[in-house]
Amino acid sequence: MKLIAALTGITLLAASTVYAAPKTYQVTGPVLEVKDDMIVVQKGSEKWQIAKDKDTKVTGDVKVGSKVTIMYSMKAASIEAKDGAAKPEKKEKKK
Repeated sequence: MKLIAALTGITLLAASTVYAAPKTYQVTGPVLEVKDDMIVVQKGSEKWQIAKDKDTKVTGDVKVGSKVTIMYSMKAASIEAKDGAAKPEKKEKKK
């Protein structure tokens, strides 16, 4: 019985690793600009422009000058495959 429970647990753990959501990141700093589709935050000397949409959960009154913490994940907008990778050259054997 314990063996079955252990195998079930290992299987669930392995499955959750395979289907894990993309990693999330965060940036914290004062808001420089807010629009319907994006927000700009100052982090050190860098300005971070992050897209947002109707599904973005916003808590509190976000306005220029507010300090915010933004949780985000990276998502590909498009992917373009090029012709296959370069094939390694065959070296001739010296006789």
